[in-house]
Amino acid sequence: MKVPRRAVLVIVLLVNVIVLGLALSGQLMPSVSLDRPFSLPSARSVAAAQDATGNLLLVNDAQTANAALQPVPLMAPAGFSDRGNSVNLVPGFSISLLAAGLKSPRFMTFDSQGNLLVAAQSGAVYRYSAGGDGSIGPSAAPPEPLASGLNSPSSLAIDGGYLYVGETNQISRYAYDPNGPVAPAQIAVPGLPTGGHSTRTVAFGSDDSLFVSVGSSCNICAERDQRRAAISRYASDGINGELFAWGLRNAVGLAFEPSSGRLWATVNERDNQGNEVPPDLVTVVGPGQNFGWPDCQPPSAKPQTPGADCSGITPPTVGIQAHSAPLGLTFYTGSSFPFSYRGDLIVAQHGSWNREPPAEPKLLRIHLENGRPVSAEDFATGWQAADGSRWGRPTGVTVAPDGSLIVSDDTSGVLYRIAYTG
Repeated sequence: MKVPRRAVLVIVLLVNVIVLGLALSGQLMPSVSLDRPFSLPSARSVAAAQDATGNLLLVNDAQTANAALQPVPLMAPAGFSDRGNSVNLVPGFSISLLAAGLKSPRFMTFDSQGNLLVAAQSGAVYRYSAGGDGSIGPSAAPPEPLASGLNSPSSLAIDGGYLYVGETNQISRYAYDPNGPVAPAQIAVPGLPTGGHSTRTVAFGSDDSLFVSVGSSCNICAERDQRRAAISRYASDGINGELFAWGLRNAVGLAFEPSSGRLWATVNERDNQGNEVPPDLVTVVGPGQNFGWPDCQPPSAKPQTPGADCSGITPPTVGIQAHSAPLGLTFYTGSSFPFSYRGDLIVAQHGSWNREPPAEPKLLRIHLENGRPVSAEDFATGWQAADGSRWGRPTGVTVAPDGSLIVSDDTSGVLYRIAYTG
């Protein structure tokens, strides 16, 4: 008997809905009214989601402690206030102040001319121009803002001749010239949900897709907006939005691995579960993956409440000290550090707000071999005193064209340069 074509289409549609429903079971994702079309991931991408790295690397602060670190004075160039502080570094490395006078500097990026752009949550984006030798000279006071009056900007990305800025309520973009002012703002992604976690991180994949991370509105709750506690993917102009991965309570930092193109994220996990529970995450993130929040705790997808369905949860790649608040991350792509650092991850840990004793602010190095994390150790410490008081908190981290490491500190309002001097 010949089946009518309309009936076949209805059957296919029903099968796709059932497959997608099964793949998304256990995760609350109601539809939401948006300014532009936005979709759930396809059933095909959900079915293809899998752990990309294999075994979990799970460490805490005691296990990453590095006996080789030694106090190194924080150098203050002419015109800067000498704070008399020191940072513990691996022998052969130095640290100096690159910029001061900023208010809540967060994430940074370099443009094609070697200029350094900084997002400050006080509402501005700054550009530090490269000199004739291609390097950024120390500056004790900020330059005139490249853009101002923004809503708590926290991240930046450059793609296709545009500068993209992650604001709390939207992703804006500006036609960008490294040698001139920016054009008037365009709104690439409007109407992002607000309240709760306020940072919005932007990053571009190799196919020019725009990735946007939005944290949760709470510690543990069922979100009513599917874009929260998730990473979404858009075309570069902000259209064709779709959910990329979810169950990520607050994926603050995003970085693409140069050798493989895989997306990595730092994730601030839930609070008030205990000093060591659960670990914060540094993890590969793939399309259609569910990392468990709020129903399941990492690293083993333990049910948050009895009876929660934690089947099909993607295991994280690296678990680090609980409540250590990892924020910025970057792959070391320079050539001035020792060869063993190339391709490794450097993660800025902001430090805990409610752990006793406090997890300290620091930089963590995760060593990768053939794309797999095999070890983790402290790269820079010393911002926290023995009594738990702090004089600084690393926030963002990026590699400069000369191979040095630039680190932002949103508490001290400064930028550091970490260089290898041998």
